[in-house]
Amino acid sequence: MLLVNALLLILFLSDTYGGRIHDKPIAEATPSPLPAGSRLLQDLGFRAFTLPQVAILMPTKQPRGQELTLEQQRANQALHYRRLRIEHVNSSVKRCRIVKDRIRLWKEGVRDLVMEICCALPNFRVRLTPWQPMI
Repeated sequence: MLLVNALLLILFLSDTYGGRIHDKPIAEATPSPLPAGSRLLQDLGFRAFTLPQVAILMPTKQPRGQELTLEQQRANQALHYRRLRIEHVNSSVKRCRIVKDRIRLWKEGVRDLVMEICCALPNFRVRLTPWQPMI
């Protein structure tokens, strides 16, 4: 689980978990690094996840057999553009193939160290040539 700020710098990396684990239990097990008054943009995988004193922005899910209103569609589209920028950060981390492929390093702590390094590299690149910040 990554937390990214408006300048698209990775601010927080949770512990790594092997195998297939849903995002919500990881988020619940991780202490929140967000200060009061923050805004958190999250996707529908975290639907029931809340944090005290943090405003959560999440797209509206289309009800079964119904359509979203034009206002809801526009709000979802605005969140989509912001979420797309965050996905670019995720893909820049996965550019290091060791993160997305099966890792065979079994020594204690090595997998976490690999993930930390792979998150530090995009931060280093962004500090040299910054992206346009999210609005």
